[in-house]
Amino acid sequence: MPYTTVETDQGAVRLFHTDDGAGGGPPLLLVHGWGADSHQWSWHIDALAAEHRVIAVDLRGHGYSSVPAEGNTPHAMAADLVALLDALGVPEVFAVGHSMGGQIVTILAVEHPDRVAGVVAVDPGYGIGPEIARGFPRTIEGLRGERATEAALRLDQWCTNAATPAVIRRWHRRRLEAMPAHVLAQAFEAMFALPGSMGVRPASDDYLARRRCPVLSIWADPARAVWEAGLLKHPGSKVVCWEGSSHRLHEERPAEFVEVVSGWVREILAEHLTPER
Repeated sequence: MPYTTVETDQGAVRLFHTDDGAGGGPPLLLVHGWGADSHQWSWHIDALAAEHRVIAVDLRGHGYSSVPAEGNTPHAMAADLVALLDALGVPEVFAVGHSMGGQIVTILAVEHPDRVAGVVAVDPGYGIGPEIARGFPRTIEGLRGERATEAALRLDQWCTNAATPAVIRRWHRRRLEAMPAHVLAQAFEAMFALPGSMGVRPASDDYLARRRCPVLSIWADPARAVWEAGLLKHPGSKVVCWEGSSHRLHEERPAEFVEVVSGWVREILAEHLTPER
């Protein structure tokens, strides 16, 4: 069934998810970004499922999943995913996350290290410098205001550039127009502005340094790619930079994305994971 109801400390939520493929490789958990849903992985699922079981989920408050009135935060979303893996009988995954999803899979790796064999962080929503973060209080005010959708769409303009096909721009615009405003506000604030948020430096540095699993990080920004490379601990970790791409880089270059991710997972399995894992 494409829906599973999970129970965590934040209460019960009904999560929409798809479960494809039965390849010999380890399961992949695909985690979308802020204001999107698991359709974001439609460019990639079939190719990835040729080698892996692929679980793609709509996070709480997003897509076809439940929309709680409160608690729409990355930490709550990570707890939901642990409960979903329990329900599906999946002990360990390679967790792939884009944007806010990059925060969520990092939380999984830090708080639930036995469930994550490796992390793929795709232009992740962390490592923001103070010069950008200074504008976040105004962004949050806009997301909580009467014109929340307009505020979200203004923010989304930062996520694309000339490399982004029009169909991708339109898809994300339509998703944001359908999103509950309170979810957008709660999730954004929890990513970057609340106590314990890890999206802004130096909090990002401290939190990411706690990851011990292998990490593949794919960036559009060379400076942030160099920054994260200095925080990686596992010898199998790798940073890739696709300069010139936008924040939607995996959607703009889907075949290359699948090739890079699949090749890296094969490398980790062959060279770095112990037989009992």
